[in-house]
Amino acid sequence: MLTLKIINEQRDEVIRRLACKNFDAKEIIGQIIDADGRRKATQTQLDATLAEIKAQSKSIGALMKEGRKAEAESARAIVSSLKESTKQLDVLLKETEEKIQSLLVLIPNLPHESVPEGKSAEDNYIERIGGEIPELPTDAQPHWELAKKYDLIDFELGVKITGAGFPVYKGKGARLQRSLINFFLDCARDAGFTEIQPPYVVNAASGFGTGQLPDKEGQMYHAQLDDLYLIPTAEVPVTNIYRDVILEEKDLPIKNAAYSACFRREAGSYGKDVRGLNRLHQFDKVEIVCIEKPEKSYERLDYMVRYVQTLVEKLELPWRILRLCGGDMSFTSALTFDFEVFSAAQKRWLEVSSVSNFESYQANRLKCRYRDADRKIQLCHTLNGSALALPRIMAALLENNQTAEGIRIPKILTPYTGFEIIN
Repeated sequence: MLTLKIINEQRDEVIRRLACKNFDAKEIIGQIIDADGRRKATQTQLDATLAEIKAQSKSIGALMKEGRKAEAESARAIVSSLKESTKQLDVLLKETEEKIQSLLVLIPNLPHESVPEGKSAEDNYIERIGGEIPELPTDAQPHWELAKKYDLIDFELGVKITGAGFPVYKGKGARLQRSLINFFLDCARDAGFTEIQPPYVVNAASGFGTGQLPDKEGQMYHAQLDDLYLIPTAEVPVTNIYRDVILEEKDLPIKNAAYSACFRREAGSYGKDVRGLNRLHQFDKVEIVCIEKPEKSYERLDYMVRYVQTLVEKLELPWRILRLCGGDMSFTSALTFDFEVFSAAQKRWLEVSSVSNFESYQANRLKCRYRDADRKIQLCHTLNGSALALPRIMAALLENNQTAEGIRIPKILTPYTGFEIIN
């Protein structure tokens, strides 16, 4: 979340920049500044009262030694009254601080100055594009038909076992899925990322730390008896490793990678855009998470974007990178680049990755800090990205590589799959 320092010192700038996210912040910023003024006044009054208690308490002993019992008793009465005042002031201070926090979590992160204005995905800016779109025969099949034809994925069985959006991978489909996971993890290791195997459920504090709570609780599966949440992405547990942690500057940057299953209660919808693997409630993903110094975070973001680009290039998929507009960005992001691959049979672009810089927004919620060269405590910047999400990668691989003989496996994956073609 934004810091009070930024809000108090850059009020007009905060309001201006949040307008890029189509968020009218004028009223809520005013409420926060007013509440913070009350908090400061209450804290000043509390400090003065505590100082008076200390002075009166000190005088009592001296008055008793001098035999001035009446005056000592009067001082005791004053101290007792002041102590009651501090209880009231403590309650008022706590209520005001809670009010400020409840307002702060309603404000999205400030978008970077390079974020284009816009209201929806239609307004995103195409940063760059690469790869060749394959020419498929007119009878080319979408991945859900290929999955059935070659017995790779059983969507109906997933419905029987659990419900829609929980597919069952079988045979060479399961092996291809596992091959992609291992390939992405090996690439991450070779690039210097430390592999993490995180829990798949987190507590509410972790959900709050990365911004899923209270903003996105409706999209998360909640185990109410234990008050735990199934993770929507490995970003949540991996970033929370550094909650309430003070790092040393020499330890930065931190580069972690994690494979996990991901669980999302997406809003129900129908049509070809959500058929097959296009939208799932459970899916696999390899995530990269970086913790960086503020002055280096946009260099790190560029590094992460180029790293993800190498993955789609190695898979021989046509790709493009989008710089998201203000209206299509997440609540917590300062700048996001989306990767899409072209699905030749569906004739549409499919999102497979988002790579984002959150600046200090998550770090402030997490209290993820570092000690700089001057031994001062500073907030870190956090970044993450999908590297990569598997369902739509799988969809594009199946569709784009279909031939009369079967589905060709990209050369980079054959050491992992143990086969070159699905037939």
